[in-house]
Amino acid sequence: MTTLSNRINAIEESATLAMAAKAREFKSKGIDVISLSLGEPDFKTPQHICDAAKKAIDDGKYFAYPPVAGYQDLREALAAKYQKENNVPYKAENIVVSNGAKQSIANAMLALLNPGDEVIVFSPYWVSYDALVRLAEATPVMIKGGIESDFKVTAKQLEAAITPKTKAIIFSSPCNPTGSVFSRKELQDIADVVLKHPNLLVIADEIYEHINFTGEQVSIASFPGMFERTITVNGFAKGFAMTGWRVGYIAAPKWIADGCNKVQGQVTSANCSIAQRAALAAIAGDITPTNKMVEEYRKRRDIVYNLLKEIPGVKANYPEGAFYFFPDVSSFYGKSDGTKTIKNGDDLCLYLLEKAHVSLVPGGAFGDEACVRLSYAASESDLREAMKRLKEALTALK
Repeated sequence: MTTLSNRINAIEESATLAMAAKAREFKSKGIDVISLSLGEPDFKTPQHICDAAKKAIDDGKYFAYPPVAGYQDLREALAAKYQKENNVPYKAENIVVSNGAKQSIANAMLALLNPGDEVIVFSPYWVSYDALVRLAEATPVMIKGGIESDFKVTAKQLEAAITPKTKAIIFSSPCNPTGSVFSRKELQDIADVVLKHPNLLVIADEIYEHINFTGEQVSIASFPGMFERTITVNGFAKGFAMTGWRVGYIAAPKWIADGCNKVQGQVTSANCSIAQRAALAAIAGDITPTNKMVEEYRKRRDIVYNLLKEIPGVKANYPEGAFYFFPDVSSFYGKSDGTKTIKNGDDLCLYLLEKAHVSLVPGGAFGDEACVRLSYAASESDLREAMKRLKEALTALK
């Protein structure tokens, strides 16, 4: 028998991981590729976090299986963080620590969705939202925010998309792939729509909350009536440069947290014990290294934005968070360098990898065929060189 399940056949390979693999393939051949495809901080994990992990190993107390939902002290620290920083009264019982934010979202989807349910996905969206909804055998319904509205979906669009089958909505703020950040007023308007529909839930992905240049990170769960309606997703990968540590979590009403705990208990059990001790040091420790990283990202954003503006045919918004640009490059579709004609974003990204040796991700994977995603989680020198190469390769298209 060689037939995979329908649920697996219904989803695609992650486009970000696929492009990263292509970049590694080119690098293995000795080609100098600048990879701007993965959303991975290029900073080292702060030393006090690493030291906490080393101490946990040396103490020898953390080799047994941890509780499925995570260590109590870590969950209490995460709840305290939300009470203090986000004005949401979470308790330890509301927290489930998982193997990255991706698993946190998967847990929530599997715990909540049934065949026939619909999930409204704000588009552009992180590549895995669509796949995880389908994996849970529900139906994703995309509503799109264009570059002219800073890629933000409006409350009016949301209201128009809700049907009796709608079970949840999902979005990220700051957003991957666009860098857009919903304002307090915009989130309040969305909350007002949600509260009109008693059975509608919100999955709010706040994994980039620390990389926010607006001065205010607003959690939709903090609005009146939204605590019981919101699953907040977060993690340590982006703000603490801990991608490989694989620590994410949800904060949600207890009945949802209990459901996610049940799913995780059957699939992976708890997150790595040593990684959890590192996460506790991160959430309870000195935030200075994170603030320094954010300032560096802010500087890089402005450098890349100014260089993108110098490339004729590229249209870019000014991101307010995360570390991505999502420029509209559709003006190059139908053009050729004399040997290759660009039909779409996939063609353009492959052309840029082959011609400029710069790795990007096609925007179709994020819900917008007109765009490509560019990560500026790279050194300033690499970013300047990459923008130079992109300009030369795109200018060659006529």
